[in-house]
Amino acid sequence: MPEPFTGLPVLDLRHAAPPARWRQLCERSFGLDGEADQSARAIIAQVRNEGDPAIIELTQRFEQRSLTADTFELPTARAAEALTQLDPDLRRALEQAAARVRSFHELQARALVTSGRDTPGEQLQSRVAPLARVAVYAPGGTAAYPSSVLHAAIPAKVVGVDEVVLLTPRPSEVVLAAAALAGVDRIFQLGGAQAIAAVAFGTATVPRVDKIVGPGNAYVTAAKRLVFGRVDIDSIAGPSEILVVADHTADPELVAADLISQAEHDVLASPVLLTSDPALVDAVSAALHRQLDDLPRREIATAALRDQGAAVVVGSRRALAEQADAYAPEHLELLVEDPAALAAEIRRAGAIFVGPSTPEAAGDYTAGPSHVLPTAGGARFSSPLGCWDFVRYTSVLALGPAQLREQAAAITTLARAEGLEGHARAVERRLKPREPTNT
Repeated sequence: MPEPFTGLPVLDLRHAAPPARWRQLCERSFGLDGEADQSARAIIAQVRNEGDPAIIELTQRFEQRSLTADTFELPTARAAEALTQLDPDLRRALEQAAARVRSFHELQARALVTSGRDTPGEQLQSRVAPLARVAVYAPGGTAAYPSSVLHAAIPAKVVGVDEVVLLTPRPSEVVLAAAALAGVDRIFQLGGAQAIAAVAFGTATVPRVDKIVGPGNAYVTAAKRLVFGRVDIDSIAGPSEILVVADHTADPELVAADLISQAEHDVLASPVLLTSDPALVDAVSAALHRQLDDLPRREIATAALRDQGAAVVVGSRRALAEQADAYAPEHLELLVEDPAALAAEIRRAGAIFVGPSTPEAAGDYTAGPSHVLPTAGGARFSSPLGCWDFVRYTSVLALGPAQLREQAAAITTLARAEGLEGHARAVERRLKPREPTNT
């Protein structure tokens, strides 16, 4: 029998320094520890050395699936067919989500412009251009997330990426349908660290890509970490997490529902309540008991609430903002009085859900911004997946002779201060009169 849910552990920050447990939660490193690195490193080396035969052998070993090189790739017609045969209600839901994700990112893409200064004798530019080829990883089987295909592939297509490659083992029909709606160009029924290695280095059958995005298990995450530098990646993703910030105006039933919405993802998910109302804690724990009772994924959600969950009590509205920033959550929900004002005070969050009509689930599916977000405190320094992830910038510099002469003294002085005489001479040679050459 699984351990029953006995209520959220309470951490009281009102009268003392943050307890060790709260510091531990704020410094969480789920997904970052590298426990799967050794296995992923061996898999990557095998794929890099052997190519397609390694993928065949590893897929058989880890997934008990028999593939040949000519069955790695699925025809895109399969995806189109899956879309036509999808349950009508499910298709309409996917189409609504796809349309809203596309519309939001078309607005976002307008900010990605070539910029610079163009004056007589001097042109300086930061030129933007899409990546040529990216891979989107989507877990397969029972962990299929068609929404992740939409939220990762559509921004890439919006900015003009030439080719979007989907990696998904045992693709379900709904994932294939999502690929069709997202405009995915090629689909490979490959998964695990071997799929990451294949697109990072390329094989006879699998193309090499410029960037890999999308969630995966510990081995996929480890492989992404290890191939970074050979190829770009979106982030090192850990289990899902939510911080629900609530005060005396919050409905405990909604608080409980939103904590469960993340707790049901994974036993390692982090569902945390941060509140300025001590009385809310017992009400939320009671609501959690009721709502867990008939939840299909009750055991998973209960384990997450028990092991990573907490009810953190603070003494003021200001402390709500301070401790939310300290936690830097993937998902931040604000169930407080004047939530928009509090949102403006918070700097560290992957996505902020403002007010009781904005559940985190809306962000997962239909709201519009990509739901691929930084986890494990990564919101301190990184951003949601967006159009900016699928472009690169090139600096373009053009100086006329007068402009070079104007900068020459500073260039040569700095070059010699760094011990780089060749740099200085490369400038000075351009400033000397040209001597005639004998022909």
